[in-house]
Amino acid sequence: MNSSNYIEQKKNTHLYFQIGKNRYAINSENVLEIMKLPALDYPQKLPNNIVGLLKYNNFVINVIDIRFYLNIEVTPYSTKNELLIVKTDEVIFGIITDKVIGIVPFDTSLVDAIPYSDSETIIDSLYKYNQETIFIINIYAIENLLKEHKDYEDIDVKSLFPADEESKAIMNIRTLDIENKSKLKITSSELFAKNKYISFNLNQDLYCIELDYVKEVLKDTSITKVPGTPDFIEGIMNLRGDYITVLDLKKFLNIPSSQNSEKKPVIIIKCNELKLALLIDKINELFECQENDLSNANDSYFSNEFIYNGSPYTILNIDRITSDKRIIVTDM
Repeated sequence: MNSSNYIEQKKNTHLYFQIGKNRYAINSENVLEIMKLPALDYPQKLPNNIVGLLKYNNFVINVIDIRFYLNIEVTPYSTKNELLIVKTDEVIFGIITDKVIGIVPFDTSLVDAIPYSDSETIIDSLYKYNQETIFIINIYAIENLLKEHKDYEDIDVKSLFPADEESKAIMNIRTLDIENKSKLKITSSELFAKNKYISFNLNQDLYCIELDYVKEVLKDTSITKVPGTPDFIEGIMNLRGDYITVLDLKKFLNIPSSQNSEKKPVIIIKCNELKLALLIDKINELFECQENDLSNANDSYFSNEFIYNGSPYTILNIDRITSDKRIIVTDM
């Protein structure tokens, strides 16, 4: 991949998610982390466009629900809600979502700008994807609105969060995990200069890939078997007219695999001019890790290992995998 294409890909790769009936997207470069909704703090004097505060890496950040800005009814949350931690050049804040759907590169020719947008319009463009409309969020407009503290619909935000003891206990544990991670004493400059990864499961083990290699993430897809290919080639998939080889990572890496007929997610990667779909068991989260947290691993298919939130992760060596002559399938 040449440098200009690489820069263009990073600029146009978006993480998209659902809130209510609508789907929204944010440039993945602005997303620091995805997590399940934790318990939040509620100071007495909190602007009514902010649903709570969260201590994140030694910073106290605002957590918002964009429905306040869009005059859309705000419905109660549950432990299934997910929180995006996003950053601009100046601030970090959280956005509550119903669920994160995936990561996808946007074709700029399919992006339609909204003609009446201004510095306070948080939806500045639309994107047509698989016959649905995705609203692209301008997080810099949200940054401006957070500074102004305008009046929005007056609502008891505490009533939006689950009140049953089981849910509160789950969310409190999540908050405690975040606080424990904050003890790493990460500075502001370090927070904005870390490596971004997407993590996933192979069986019960945790792996991750540097986001720079990731073109798209799909939670399920149709795969066509190809006769005469190696056992670790699951088949091919048609991605908007582009046929991509699907690699079963567990078979390729000689990891024991149980027979499971359920559809599994794939991570579309591109490296060494080769595009591959990596078949995995479960997509987990997007997060960032400092370089000094990494330690070398021995296996050539794995570039590093590190501990994140108390769990060991192995980083796949995508350059090594995509340069392996065994996976080059020519008769397609």
